[in-house]
Amino acid sequence: MRELIDAFFRERSIVNHHIASFDDFLPTIDNPNSRMQRIVDNLRSSPEDERRGVIKLDEDRTEGDVIEIRIGRKRDERGRIDLEAKPTITLGLPVVKEANGATHPLTPMEARLRNLNYTAPIYLDFTVIENGIEREPERVHIGNLPIMVKSKRCLLYKENLETEGELTFEEYKRKLIESGEDPYDPGGYFIIGGTERALISLEDLAPNRVLVEFNERYGRKVEVAKVFSQKEGYRALTLMEKRKDGQLIVSVPTASGQIPLIILMKALGMEKDEEIYNAIVSAPEMANIVYANIEECQNKKVYPPNGIFTRDDAINYLEKKFATGQAKEYRIQKVESILDRSLLPHLGDTREDRIKKAIFLGRVARTILELSLGKRREDDKDHYANKRLKLAGDLMEDLFRVAFANVIKDLKYQLERSYARHRELKISSAIRPDLLTQRLLHGPATGNWVGGRAGVSQLLDRTSNMSALSHLRRVTSPLTRSQPHFEARDLHPTQWGRLCPNETPEGQNCGLVKNCALVIDVSEGFPEDEVKLLLSDLGTKQVKGQQTQLIRVYVNGDLVGLHEDPKMLVAEIRERRRSGLLSHEVNVRFDENMGEIILNCDEGRIRRPLLVVKDGHLVLTPKHNDDLKLGRLRFSDLVRNGVVEWVDAEEEEDEFIAVYPYDVPARCKECRHPLSRNDVTWVNMGTRDEDCQLECRFCHKSFHVKGFITRETTHLEVDPMIILGVASGVIPYPEHNASPRVTMGSGMAKQSLGLGQSNYRLRPDTRSHLLHYPQKPLVQTDSMKYVSFNERPAGQNFVVAVLSYHGYNMEDAIVMNKASIDRGLGRSSFMRTYRAEERRYPGGQEDHFEIPSPDVRGARADLSYANLTPDDGLISPEVKVTGGEVLIGKTSPPRFLEEETDFLTPQKRRETSVTVRHG
Repeated sequence: MRELIDAFFRERSIVNHHIASFDDFLPTIDNPNSRMQRIVDNLRSSPEDERRGVIKLDEDRTEGDVIEIRIGRKRDERGRIDLEAKPTITLGLPVVKEANGATHPLTPMEARLRNLNYTAPIYLDFTVIENGIEREPERVHIGNLPIMVKSKRCLLYKENLETEGELTFEEYKRKLIESGEDPYDPGGYFIIGGTERALISLEDLAPNRVLVEFNERYGRKVEVAKVFSQKEGYRALTLMEKRKDGQLIVSVPTASGQIPLIILMKALGMEKDEEIYNAIVSAPEMANIVYANIEECQNKKVYPPNGIFTRDDAINYLEKKFATGQAKEYRIQKVESILDRSLLPHLGDTREDRIKKAIFLGRVARTILELSLGKRREDDKDHYANKRLKLAGDLMEDLFRVAFANVIKDLKYQLERSYARHRELKISSAIRPDLLTQRLLHGPATGNWVGGRAGVSQLLDRTSNMSALSHLRRVTSPLTRSQPHFEARDLHPTQWGRLCPNETPEGQNCGLVKNCALVIDVSEGFPEDEVKLLLSDLGTKQVKGQQTQLIRVYVNGDLVGLHEDPKMLVAEIRERRRSGLLSHEVNVRFDENMGEIILNCDEGRIRRPLLVVKDGHLVLTPKHNDDLKLGRLRFSDLVRNGVVEWVDAEEEEDEFIAVYPYDVPARCKECRHPLSRNDVTWVNMGTRDEDCQLECRFCHKSFHVKGFITRETTHLEVDPMIILGVASGVIPYPEHNASPRVTMGSGMAKQSLGLGQSNYRLRPDTRSHLLHYPQKPLVQTDSMKYVSFNERPAGQNFVVAVLSYHGYNMEDAIVMNKASIDRGLGRSSFMRTYRAEERRYPGGQEDHFEIPSPDVRGARADLSYANLTPDDGLISPEVKVTGGEVLIGKTSPPRFLEEETDFLTPQKRRETSVTVRHG
């Protein structure tokens, strides 16, 4: 099945997950509903303002005039965005502005050489509405965004280089070489201040899902449910637990103390006890616990004076609990803020959404009671269905959301101030582009991200091409390194085919820093509304009352309805996906034990490809393989036609997967030649009732073997090699090694010297290594061609003898052959770049490149300056130097003003020459 993997990498880059995620974030012609546009559309100028995408100036500061500035797309009466409307945010191509004000396109290589930021300008359309009169939209430059190399807005993107028709692969490579780039460089990183920075994928718990578990508290096991509710960057943890006496209590963020569940549900509008009972109870055993909770709230002694029966009673209780002694208006505002904004924000933030929150809390209570009664298992936090990845697009989205909100806040203040001074309302003069630019650059430059995360951005490891690829495919966990976290570090079965089982560091990061497997896809998200519409068409009913005989249907963790025929619904959704009528981003599972249908269409799920088996036979045919070889079919065509399926960890629980399609005999039945899996081609895969027919590569005769696909099989693995990652994939015969040895080999493969980049002569790297005679490995693996290992090799083929030699062979000692060393074995060069620049300072003073005069040099000997040219103070080319010798002669003005008052005497200058480092 290697033809499928060849087709996959013909279509996708090895770092496609990062580039695709970043492209989804960018506003481009083919992505009008980009994440940047959605941030602009959903922005509120203040927390109290219910309107989105509109900045409203304070009427007290505008002398009663109503001034609004629309920055998002137009909305209808119901507040829905007109998706046909033109996007208001646009992004240019990377440019650099020179000191004289001129601008020109900026290539990645120029950004590296000149220590520039590889950024592109962001433009936003502002429409001023003054007292109901709408002005013409004004397009204003609001800041610069760091651009990922080889993304859609990069100058190296294939379509941006196509000036005269479509480029072939060879022509594209030639264009990259002309731009000073290595044609095998995958991209997927940023250039900030001339240095290459990679964003590391973050592994996090899936938002908006109910996770139930037992916690040790008060010397006993306590049933606890957690929901990490997330919407538009705001993340809030809602906790529910069952006390010893059976009372269910809820902890809400921003509210100190705990609230009894029944009181909270009444405050949200579910006043009738019957409604609360139906929302929670799914089995008769739960009834007594729920009745006890309801009666507890009606107890006059516990909740004086009359107990809590209505919504108003519940609201009054919350007011006294969270804002006691405050004014009535403040108390109401505080409780409304808790109910609408802090509690389960993913379900909405309006009064109309409160009943949905009550229903959701009823579902959370049901899961706790099911766990308590032994009808449900604890949720496995390490199961990859409960994990999501934050890629470059998600991380930049978080950064842009916070930075953009600050810019709009500053803009609002500047406009109100200029209006108070009776100046003309001009957006371009009020906005400060540097504010957005600096905030967007600070994160990638330092690694300190919004939310207090550190180390998100790292300097790209360029030791070898392999180390760079591995770095870009790294996945890190937010757990602290000092704690044991045994379960989190363990290899989980759901990581099969998604994360490499071998490539992880040794030491405290073991198991917490992981690497992606060779062929994966990370979901970018599909609109929930379209999935809900499909479910409605397929007979999903609304949740009304207690209908325990029906199966609950969840979309991204949210209960959307009930269905009476779950197998039919799941089969229909899969059939639509395989026929191309539904996006491959949607994954579905029927959990028979829990009686739930689970659909996922959110972003961040790692998915892996599987071959579809239908009615006991493989959908893939030899014709498909031939068409893939000839280029008539692409990998995406196989996905669209239902031959290959992207499956997430949730849906995989529902599948029965065969690892191999057939059993290859040790020898050919005709010519008796020894056979491996690569020595046969399949003529007919057979069905569930007949054997497979194979053809021998040596005698070209066919024979029958036993097939592994049965009546119950739903899928077949594409190829065993794709469970490994980039580094462990180049190790030959890893199955013959002990597991720790493969892990060590993966780490060492990334440290081996070789030809990291073919443009090393142009690159201004601070430090770089170059192996003089890198060689292709004698023993090849198929993974090598996908990571360009033969084109950018690392290491040499050593002839090694394992023997004793006068006792010098102790432990890990290596005795080298002197003749081999003399002939260049393992010889490498280390290159270091020294930089200096002439700066201008306030007051007209500046640095000078020159040979410093004797009175400035200090204790340094004259020999140190012997190789400098008198004209410019720079060292002559190709001169041999030693540690301490001056490379660039430079003098600067004094750091502090001198006390001498005589202005006629010239100020003493100080030496700031650049010297060769010792060692």
